[in-house]
Amino acid sequence: MAGMKTTISSQADDLRSLRQTVQSVQNQLDSGITVAGVGQTDGQTGVAGAHEALAGSAFRRAHKARQKEDFAEGDWYVNSFVASLKTITPIVSADADASSVQSYVVESLIQRNPDTLAWDGLLAKSWQVSDDGMTIEFTLRDNLVFADGVPVTATDVQFSFEFLMDERIAAPRLRAYYDKIASVEAIDSKTVKFVFAEPYFESLGLAGGMSVLAKHFYERFLEDAETFNQSKGLLFGSGPYRLEDPENWTPDTGRVELLRNQRYWGEVQSSYDRLIWNVIDNASARLAAFRNDTIDVYTAKPVEYQTLRDDAQIKDKSQNFEYMSPNAGYSYIGWNQVRDNKPSLFADTRVRVAMTHLTDRQRIIDEIFLGYAEIAVSPFNPRSKQHNKSVEPWPADIEKGKALLAEAGFVDRDGDGVLENEAGEAFEFELVYFQGSDDTKRIVLFLKDLYARAGISLIPKPTEWSVMLDFLESRNFDAIILGWSSGIETDIDQMFHSDQITDGDNFVSYKSEALDQLIDQARASVVEEERMPIWQEAEAVMHETQPYTFLMRRKSLLFIDDRFKNIEITNLGLNTAQVPVETYVPLSLQKHSE
Repeated sequence: MAGMKTTISSQADDLRSLRQTVQSVQNQLDSGITVAGVGQTDGQTGVAGAHEALAGSAFRRAHKARQKEDFAEGDWYVNSFVASLKTITPIVSADADASSVQSYVVESLIQRNPDTLAWDGLLAKSWQVSDDGMTIEFTLRDNLVFADGVPVTATDVQFSFEFLMDERIAAPRLRAYYDKIASVEAIDSKTVKFVFAEPYFESLGLAGGMSVLAKHFYERFLEDAETFNQSKGLLFGSGPYRLEDPENWTPDTGRVELLRNQRYWGEVQSSYDRLIWNVIDNASARLAAFRNDTIDVYTAKPVEYQTLRDDAQIKDKSQNFEYMSPNAGYSYIGWNQVRDNKPSLFADTRVRVAMTHLTDRQRIIDEIFLGYAEIAVSPFNPRSKQHNKSVEPWPADIEKGKALLAEAGFVDRDGDGVLENEAGEAFEFELVYFQGSDDTKRIVLFLKDLYARAGISLIPKPTEWSVMLDFLESRNFDAIILGWSSGIETDIDQMFHSDQITDGDNFVSYKSEALDQLIDQARASVVEEERMPIWQEAEAVMHETQPYTFLMRRKSLLFIDDRFKNIEITNLGLNTAQVPVETYVPLSLQKHSE
């Protein structure tokens, strides 16, 4: 009854708003004012005018999709996660899957154009950057509203910054990322000014890419920060989708389900009625779910990809995509250099470089991933301007690795084939990895055998995702296999600067004064031609010191139900994850209805 009452009240509010909008349009028409896209057929307005009005807008591609003859709204897009999410609350969440969900609910001022990689306006319709790059002023669009109909204003933007920078909120990593911003001020309801404390090369992206939170929804948690910090599903925003209950989602549901936001302010509504992610932690179960039409997307393992491409049932029901995303992240082994406040096995640079020599990455790619990957040499994409072309991957070389370990004091002292230090302690360590990934398990077993040949004992430690996050927070591990996403230009401060050891994402406690200086210089350089050589020098330092053993960048191997249309590979990757949503299901192929 309470839900019905809320729905009826919301519908009444929407009807009042609709009547006001219709009356406003009628008044403009009666006054002889041309309304873009209405009542004109001379090619200056109508569809052509609408396209012109959308220039520089994030809705351009989605608008184009709606012009296709078979476009239709409706149906559900059902995907899967391989592990349960710890939380989907903004700011305190810490994984890519949570960010994927949030991207449909919480919006930013600007976002990247998937074709040109330039910035498009989303909540902002325009912006001005001062000559020195230290001040950016955004002007918001008209008629912005959150999912409950409350207007989005510049005050919400100011609040969003102040909320995440509040020490009571458990977001030290995010605060470290935004510490370049000195202040955010709402000048009036539509204008917000960002002032930077110092020059920063990615100032526009940092300011414009900040998630805009609803002050009227989140401000109560400043007085009850612990409730917010421990929350699982406080997710509410202005985006095209919403949680049915924005306060009480929990991981126990085994799924995340978003409903179309009927109040969405955008120029183009997203096509699907619902977006759903089911948690399926077993690869065989995910494939079975795809075969049985329970989910619409299946990410294949390389070992099965070709077989599935030739599978009659899969071919009949799906389309496949094989590509290296321009933003393809990298997998790595992080060598923790400090544990229990003492230097670890991996505190010595020679040991870390040796471990990379002992890690035959090309064999991993060839034998486990069947060639659907490339060796990663650093956090920088090898096709980006940040990459130093003189930096080549360390070759697999067991003898070189053993020689470096001997220099560091690890030799076989008793003839049992195991390396020991001067105190006679065996070279032995635990390698933490996500237990739900069969491919990662195969990598670990491969490495266990490989390292044993060099006299090193690797102890596999399969772990649940939530426990892995706890290990990272406490820095309580020897070594860990993880992945990290890349960007158009990757800022490595958060992962590798020594300032980020305590509260940032430098959870391997890596310290390099040379790299710190280069990171600081690059981040402060707003001229690309001056900045790129600095990043390239930074890459050389990382290569020589190996804070991680960078493993590989993997190709995406996807099968998607054939009823989904307008799927394209863009300069940001596959557009199925693009918001605003630009893929759809023709009416004749839809199988879910509201």
